[in-house]
Amino acid sequence: MELSVELSFYPLQDDYKGPILALIDELGQEGELAVVPNRMSTQLFGEYDRVMAALSRLMKRSFEAYGTAVFVAKFINSDRRPRD
Repeated sequence: MELSVELSFYPLQDDYKGPILALIDELGQEGELAVVPNRMSTQLFGEYDRVMAALSRLMKRSFEAYGTAVFVAKFINSDRRPRD
């Protein structure tokens, strides 16, 4: 099953941009995922189990590295990637 996720990450610290950019970079290194960042959120597309495993790993790593943070996500069970 394909999955589309719109993800927003809010590290609760003064220097919030660095952690956000680091998370987007880490998501981009997940070879099986399509990652589309924009100014308000980051969209992820891929096979359900791969997307969820990547989110679990990266959320845990972010909490450990940056402390308190908020993740907001919307999920849809299809590939909603924009097509040209």
